[in-house]
Amino acid sequence: MKVLYVFSTPNASYILNDMILPQLEQGTHPVTVAGTFFFVDNNYLLVRGNPTAQRLARLAKEGRIGFLMGCDQCCYARDIADKLEPPAVIGCFPNLYAKAGEAGVEQVITL
Repeated sequence: MKVLYVFSTPNASYILNDMILPQLEQGTHPVTVAGTFFFVDNNYLLVRGNPTAQRLARLAKEGRIGFLMGCDQCCYARDIADKLEPPAVIGCFPNLYAKAGEAGVEQVITL
């Protein structure tokens, strides 16, 4: 199953760092992560130099995560739009829908 993770809750960092990323790194995550989308302060997890951003970027470059996207308005409001760790990009809902469609997302999970 191809999933899209939407990180919008204050617990997103814990769930991502302690549950999802270790499974992806170990090759034991039971689904394909077609993409991720980050809201509000969770976008700081995508900023260059952040250890989480580095882990996410490595996994994306290895093909274990399809795409990394931060909410454009959330990034602009936090003045981090130009500070995301590549290959993370910013986008709004039309961008997200297009990427999710291209990736063949079957399930959206909001955390």
